[in-house]
Amino acid sequence: MARPPRFDTDQLLDAAVALAAAGGPAAVTMSAVAQAVGAPSGSVYHRFAGRPALLAEVWLRTVERFQRGYLAVLDGEPDPHRAARAGSRYVVAWSRENPREAALLLYGAADFGRADWSGEHTARADSGNGRVFAAVSGLALALGATDEQARDRVTVALVDLPLSVVRRHLRAGAALPPHAESLAEECTAALLA
Repeated sequence: MARPPRFDTDQLLDAAVALAAAGGPAAVTMSAVAQAVGAPSGSVYHRFAGRPALLAEVWLRTVERFQRGYLAVLDGEPDPHRAARAGSRYVVAWSRENPREAALLLYGAADFGRADWSGEHTARADSGNGRVFAAVSGLALALGATDEQARDRVTVALVDLPLSVVRRHLRAGAALPPHAESLAEECTAALLA
């Protein structure tokens, strides 16, 4: 009988998230992850075929966790204005609860080597992004956004604006102020009024 692994995938990915939050994607190497958890390098190579696979998994696990909650918030509120405000609040609240993961997501998939990802990893990323774009587009329609400028306004209100509320603080390594969720919600409401 094989002995159970000492270091599971989530432990390794948690270490990779911490490395990325502190030093950006370049800090996430196979040896740095192994060293961070006190594992032999072989443990990391046993779970991930190479650095591109590690970078893909750390990005995808993080973004998929965010997207699950975000989509649940958008889909859980039948009134489109309340859904938009709740979505904006969610971005900030999730970032407050998950500052390392939020700092990681301030980068993009390209920064995590998307060009070198496997087809499976790329398909997962595209699928998740497609679900979010569809939800935002559906909400835009429900809000009466029928032209390009109106759809752009919804995207800014639901995506760009809440990210701008958190970006400055996370990049500075500072905690989000207590009013950040309310500020994001108020701005979203004003933009979509």
